[in-house]
Amino acid sequence: MKVSLSLKTKRATIVRVILSVVLVTMATTVVSCKQKETHQQETELVLLCGSSFVKPAEQLCAEFTAETGVTIVTTVAGSEDFLPLVKTGQKGDILITHDPYLDYVSDANALSGYVHVGFVAPVLAVQKGNPKNVASIEELTKPGLKVALTDPQYSTCGEMVFALLEKKGIKEAVMKNVQNRLTKGHSTLGNFLKTQTVDAVIMWNGVAHIFSDDVEVVQTPYEYDSEIRVHVIGLDYSKQLEALKQFMDFVRTRGPEIFATHGYVK
Repeated sequence: MKVSLSLKTKRATIVRVILSVVLVTMATTVVSCKQKETHQQETELVLLCGSSFVKPAEQLCAEFTAETGVTIVTTVAGSEDFLPLVKTGQKGDILITHDPYLDYVSDANALSGYVHVGFVAPVLAVQKGNPKNVASIEELTKPGLKVALTDPQYSTCGEMVFALLEKKGIKEAVMKNVQNRLTKGHSTLGNFLKTQTVDAVIMWNGVAHIFSDDVEVVQTPYEYDSEIRVHVIGLDYSKQLEALKQFMDFVRTRGPEIFATHGYVK
């Protein structure tokens, strides 16, 4: 009986040891998973991307993630749509936009740093091959030429173009060729040329680059009174400061080259 009891006691002890090891292993696994999830959350950045800069932003983010492993989640909208979120610190670690929004972010005390990566500039664009032989902005006055522009009520480019047409004294003649083809977005202008709905437009350089298979840019002097820079902006209410610093350092190295490749040059 004593031997039997001793064996039972030993068996019970062994079982308790095994259960303890299993429980410790499970607890370690749970803690490890939680730590991994927390780490993933800490290394995710939110990018607020102006709708004119999607292509270069995609390349910039893909290269950065490949190099660092930091995930970037992108939201695309008009810069004016992001401004209320930035002013109240509601969303985003990074903002890609153009002048004058850098000043607005600074005025809202939300600016932690920025990198100038290129320019958005109005360019004269025509159908591939330039079948109407449009050589200058002045030739947008040709009778019967179908022209489309962006509406200055919604577009910085539209404001710049209208100011230049007024300065040249040709706004009224050009608007006769525009008729009801004032658009809110530059992609619409690209599609107008692609479908041969119009003969000529003035649009942002980067968007013309996106439609380069169907659109040809006519080289003209830069005659606008102002220049519009493109910025990658770090937002100072970000909770991912280390990852944000990594990203901004990366942008300083690669940003200007990537944006130039996508046509954002003056």
